[in-house]
Amino acid sequence: MITSEAISGMSVPEEALNRAKLELLEQRGFETMDQWPEMLAALGRSNDEVMDRLERVIRRQGYIREQFAPKAEARFLERKNELDQVVYSLLRLSNNFLARELYLQIESGESNFADLAKRYAEGPERNTNGIVGPVSLTQAHPVLVEKLRVAQPGVLLEPFRIADWWLVVRLERYSPATFTPEISDQMCREMFDAWIAEETASTLSRLEAEYSDFSVS
Repeated sequence: MITSEAISGMSVPEEALNRAKLELLEQRGFETMDQWPEMLAALGRSNDEVMDRLERVIRRQGYIREQFAPKAEARFLERKNELDQVVYSLLRLSNNFLARELYLQIESGESNFADLAKRYAEGPERNTNGIVGPVSLTQAHPVLVEKLRVAQPGVLLEPFRIADWWLVVRLERYSPATFTPEISDQMCREMFDAWIAEETASTLSRLEAEYSDFSVS
């Protein structure tokens, strides 16, 4: 209800609507507007139902950009560390002596990281040849995050301990986040979702307060 009220005043440009229709056709495996009736039949929906849905999406997107695009870059800068992505090779072992031995084998070129991961890794990286990512840098343990931040791609890190594990790590790729149109849209959506959540909580609190004072005599 809050979303519907917010976006009710937004216009639906014909160009945007035609683009949305073509995108929907392509998503469903159709190629031209002539196939619109076929797509409707495949969906089992009426033309009015589908058009109402498309128009709502366009209004929502327009509202989000109008309200939050000016704040998107600031939010991006606040969250940049969370948006940076890394790919790294990982060997997680419970035995520090084995971790040291495998480190030396990789460092000397005697063994391949992927082969050793498949054979010795004790974490889920065993199923991905030791490769983790691309993932947000902040998804890793804080100790690992700090080491990856200062590591050079391709340089093997000496084994280090986190909790009960010994880790052998090599940073493969570090991808700093940049403020692209796609990232701008993501920041706008996040701010919109947060606004909707706040408005919903406020409305529910108000309704609860009103009904708590309501009694039937």
